[in-house]
Amino acid sequence: MLFPKKVKHRKWQTQRKSARRLARPDTRGTTVAFGSYALKALTSARVTANQIEAARKVLTRATAKAGKLWIRIFPDRPVTAKPAEVGMGTGKGDPKHYVFEVRPGRVLFELDGIPEASARAHLIQAGSKLPVKTTVVVRRWL
Repeated sequence: MLFPKKVKHRKWQTQRKSARRLARPDTRGTTVAFGSYALKALTSARVTANQIEAARKVLTRATAKAGKLWIRIFPDRPVTAKPAEVGMGTGKGDPKHYVFEVRPGRVLFELDGIPEASARAHLIQAGSKLPVKTTVVVRRWL
């Protein structure tokens, strides 16, 4: 499971949940940079480290020894939660897990070294493990 080794701030402030801000397309990490096939997000959501790990397992099984896999996202945002039956007040809860906030257009995973049909099938299967709508993108060589 992915999580940061060391963080500057253990707890982050909660961001506003503006639908307009979340629907705005991402500006970084939107192109296929390393592999030939990629999984691209079409909607926004918080992807947890467990969900990234589940998708990674599917893609690792696909690549076997022939292909190569790149994970283009890393969960560095801590999510806090208070224990059950604890009253209001008395501060913020402890960090529970880490997430990555995906916005539309972000490339999540990339594959190379396997046939296109196999890559598409496994990327679609990996996309079903994530809370975002995804599409398979093929790199266009210049």
